[in-house]
Amino acid sequence: MSNARERLIDALYGAGWSTVKKLPEPVAVRLGRTIADLTWRRRGKSVLRLESNLARVVPDASPERLKQLSKAGMRSYLRYWMESFRLPSWSADRVRNGFDIEDVHHLTDGLASDRGVILTLPHLGNWDLAGAWVTTELETPFTTVAERLKPETLYDRFVAYRESLGMEVLPHEGGSAFGTLARRLRAGGLVCLVADRDLSESGVEVKFFGDTARMPAGPAILAQQTGALLLPVTLWYDESPVMHGRIHAPIEVPETGTRAEKTSVMTQALADAFATGIADHPEDWHMLQRLWLADLEERRP
Repeated sequence: MSNARERLIDALYGAGWSTVKKLPEPVAVRLGRTIADLTWRRRGKSVLRLESNLARVVPDASPERLKQLSKAGMRSYLRYWMESFRLPSWSADRVRNGFDIEDVHHLTDGLASDRGVILTLPHLGNWDLAGAWVTTELETPFTTVAERLKPETLYDRFVAYRESLGMEVLPHEGGSAFGTLARRLRAGGLVCLVADRDLSESGVEVKFFGDTARMPAGPAILAQQTGALLLPVTLWYDESPVMHGRIHAPIEVPETGTRAEKTSVMTQALADAFATGIADHPEDWHMLQRLWLADLEERRP
């Protein structure tokens, strides 16, 4: 990426955080929808990749249905960005009232047990808003990991933004993140990880919507090594200003097998929970990159 392009990208994100958060909410909603529709009509690589991914999630969808889903998907994706740009200016009440979560007892019971909790999410809905709700409504700080972006100034913006919401943010690259996460969990803390896309190429192969994908091994290994509770979470939008979510039942560590075998079983269970939420709300899955191994192999040559 050229330096000029890096500066432009950083400036655009900076303008979003400084300008969009000042807009009245109805104006921001309309702006996000307008940008989404313009982007969708251009039919660029990201939109086409989103449609390709949705075709796996909804295999019996007609071409027209896929276009409808991808249009709704881009609107959902821009809703995520509009909310994220505005989150630092939201009041505590706005954060509390902006998220409705089912089966939260899985999380609160786990925190009360002091055994540590790992929340894992796919790229559904707005995971930053869910995190802000945890730090605000439950008054519970947590640790997460962020992909190191280019330019570096953009990565710094994301770290500062998430820290302003009450999160401890560790860089994805480097071996120290895993050790820090393990220490937080052994101390009875909370760790939140977006875990439907492997960034290391050393993840666990899982069956996902009928084909093979690779997902991170970290959540399952952390649960095994620390005794922490492993909880999948799925999120979705409706037509209201409130985002919805569900905390799924804990994924237990198998009683038998090697560490690799246990990790494989647990990661597959995570993938299955993610698939349930994605199948129910495919338009809210913001996966605009290649995910399945067949698609990755197709790109590699």
